Amino acid sequence: MRSAKLPVNIKGNPEFWNMQGIIFRQARLADMPAIKKLIRSHPQQLMQVMVPKAKDFFVAASQGKIIGCCALEVYSKRIAEIRSLVVDANFRKQGIATHLINLCLERAAKLKIREVLSITSAVKLFNKQGFSTFHREKFALLRVLRSK
Repeated sequence: MRSAKLPVNIKGNPEFWNMQGIIFRQARLADMPAIKKLIRSHPQQLMQVMVPKAKDFFVAASQGKIIGCCALEVYSKRIAEIRSLVVDANFRKQGIATHLINLCLERAAKLKIREVLSITSAVKLFNKQGFSTFHREKFALLRVLRSK
Protein backbone atom coordinates (compact mmCIF):
# COMPACT_ATOMS: atom_id res chain seq x y z
CA MET A 1 0.00 0.00 0.00
CA ARG A 2 1.33 3.45 -0.94
CA SER A 3 1.97 6.14 1.62
CA ALA A 4 -0.12 9.27 1.11
CA LYS A 5 3.14 11.26 0.75
CA LEU A 6 4.53 9.31 -2.20
CA PRO A 7 3.83 10.65 -5.68
CA VAL A 8 1.66 8.45 -7.88
CA ASN A 9 2.45 8.06 -11.57
CA ILE A 10 -0.49 9.12 -13.73
CA LYS A 11 -1.32 9.01 -17.41
CA GLY A 12 1.30 6.30 -18.00
CA ASN A 13 3.96 8.99 -18.31
CA PRO A 14 7.02 8.63 -16.05
CA GLU A 15 7.37 12.42 -15.98
CA PHE A 16 3.78 13.19 -14.92
CA TRP A 17 3.04 12.60 -11.24
CA ASN A 18 0.42 13.56 -8.67
CA MET A 19 1.19 13.94 -4.96
CA GLN A 20 -1.74 15.04 -2.82
CA GLY A 21 -3.11 17.39 -5.47
CA ILE A 22 0.31 18.62 -6.64
CA ILE A 23 1.10 17.75 -10.24
CA PHE A 24 4.71 17.17 -11.31
CA ARG A 25 5.58 17.36 -14.99
CA GLN A 26 8.13 18.50 -17.51
CA ALA A 27 7.94 22.25 -18.05
CA ARG A 28 6.51 23.74 -21.20
CA LEU A 29 7.63 26.91 -22.94
CA ALA A 30 4.46 28.62 -21.65
CA ASP A 31 5.64 27.93 -18.06
CA MET A 32 8.81 30.01 -18.39
CA PRO A 33 7.34 33.35 -17.18
CA ALA A 34 6.06 31.63 -13.99
CA ILE A 35 9.36 29.77 -13.52
CA LYS A 36 11.37 32.98 -13.89
CA LYS A 37 9.05 34.79 -11.45
CA LEU A 38 9.49 32.00 -8.89
CA ILE A 39 13.28 32.10 -9.30
CA ARG A 40 13.34 35.92 -9.03
CA SER A 41 11.38 35.69 -5.77
CA HIS A 42 14.47 34.10 -4.15
CA PRO A 43 17.36 36.43 -5.12
CA GLN A 44 19.54 35.51 -2.13
CA GLN A 45 19.44 31.79 -2.90
CA LEU A 46 19.21 31.81 -6.70
CA MET A 47 21.52 34.38 -8.22
CA GLN A 48 20.94 33.57 -11.87
CA VAL A 49 21.32 35.65 -14.97
CA MET A 50 20.89 32.77 -17.41
CA VAL A 51 18.01 30.42 -16.67
CA PRO A 52 17.99 26.92 -18.22
CA LYS A 53 15.65 26.19 -21.14
CA ALA A 54 12.07 25.00 -20.57
CA LYS A 55 12.97 21.47 -21.74
CA ASP A 56 15.47 21.22 -18.84
CA PHE A 57 12.89 21.98 -16.13
CA PHE A 58 10.42 19.95 -14.14
CA VAL A 59 7.66 21.86 -12.39
CA ALA A 60 5.27 21.26 -9.52
CA ALA A 61 1.85 22.84 -9.88
CA SER A 62 -1.07 23.27 -7.53
CA GLN A 63 -4.45 24.35 -8.90
CA GLY A 64 -2.74 25.34 -12.16
CA LYS A 65 -0.11 27.57 -10.48
CA ILE A 66 3.61 26.73 -10.68
CA ILE A 67 4.73 26.34 -7.06
CA GLY A 68 8.10 24.65 -7.60
CA CYS A 69 10.73 24.07 -10.25
CA CYS A 70 14.05 22.35 -10.78
CA ALA A 71 16.25 21.93 -13.85
CA LEU A 72 18.75 19.35 -15.04
CA GLU A 73 21.30 21.08 -17.24
CA VAL A 74 23.39 18.56 -19.17
CA TYR A 75 26.95 19.66 -19.90
CA SER A 76 28.32 16.45 -21.41
CA LYS A 77 27.80 12.68 -21.37
CA ARG A 78 29.76 12.70 -18.15
CA ILE A 79 28.24 15.51 -16.09
CA ALA A 80 25.02 17.45 -15.52
CA GLU A 81 23.91 19.96 -12.91
CA ILE A 82 20.72 20.14 -10.89
CA ARG A 83 19.95 23.82 -10.60
CA SER A 84 17.24 26.42 -10.18
CA LEU A 85 15.51 24.42 -7.44
CA VAL A 86 12.86 26.48 -5.68
CA VAL A 87 9.57 25.74 -3.95
CA ASP A 88 7.08 28.44 -2.96
CA ALA A 89 7.34 29.08 0.80
CA ASN A 90 3.67 28.12 1.31
CA PHE A 91 4.35 24.60 -0.04
CA ARG A 92 7.63 23.68 1.65
CA LYS A 93 8.19 20.66 3.93
CA GLN A 94 5.88 18.47 1.79
CA GLY A 95 8.52 16.55 -0.18
CA ILE A 96 8.13 18.67 -3.32
CA ALA A 97 11.82 19.61 -3.61
CA THR A 98 12.81 15.99 -3.02
CA HIS A 99 10.55 14.77 -5.80
CA LEU A 100 11.79 17.46 -8.21
CA ILE A 101 15.39 16.39 -7.49
CA ASN A 102 14.43 12.74 -8.03
CA LEU A 103 12.84 13.55 -11.40
CA CYS A 104 16.09 15.23 -12.47
CA LEU A 105 18.14 12.26 -11.26
CA GLU A 106 15.86 9.84 -13.13
CA ARG A 107 16.30 11.88 -16.32
CA ALA A 108 20.08 11.90 -15.83
CA ALA A 109 20.07 8.12 -15.40
CA LYS A 110 18.01 7.68 -18.60
CA LEU A 111 20.57 9.85 -20.43
CA LYS A 112 23.38 7.73 -18.93
CA ILE A 113 24.99 10.75 -17.30
CA ARG A 114 27.79 9.57 -14.97
CA GLU A 115 27.86 12.43 -12.46
CA VAL A 116 25.35 15.02 -11.30
CA LEU A 117 26.41 18.06 -9.31
CA SER A 118 24.57 20.83 -7.53
CA ILE A 119 25.80 24.12 -6.15
CA THR A 120 23.40 24.70 -3.29
CA SER A 121 22.74 26.15 0.12
CA ALA A 122 20.36 23.23 0.82
CA VAL A 123 23.20 20.85 1.69
CA LYS A 124 21.14 18.60 4.00
CA LEU A 125 18.44 18.14 1.35
CA PHE A 126 20.98 17.09 -1.27
CA ASN A 127 22.88 14.89 1.22
CA LYS A 128 19.63 12.95 1.76
CA GLN A 129 19.54 12.37 -2.00
CA GLY A 130 23.03 10.84 -2.01
CA PHE A 131 25.06 13.95 -2.87
CA SER A 132 28.35 14.54 -1.09
CA THR A 133 31.46 16.63 -1.44
CA PHE A 134 33.96 15.52 -4.06
CA HIS A 135 36.85 13.66 -2.43
CA ARG A 136 35.87 15.11 0.96
CA GLU A 137 36.37 18.69 -0.23
CA LYS A 138 34.72 21.26 1.97
CA PHE A 139 34.05 24.20 -0.32
CA ALA A 140 33.18 25.14 -3.86
CA LEU A 141 35.28 28.22 -4.53
CA LEU A 142 34.16 31.07 -6.74
CA ARG A 143 35.97 34.11 -7.99
CA VAL A 144 33.86 36.97 -9.33
CA LEU A 145 35.62 38.52 -12.31
CA ARG A 146 33.17 41.34 -12.81
CA SER A 147 30.10 42.58 -11.05
CA LYS A 148 26.93 43.87 -12.67
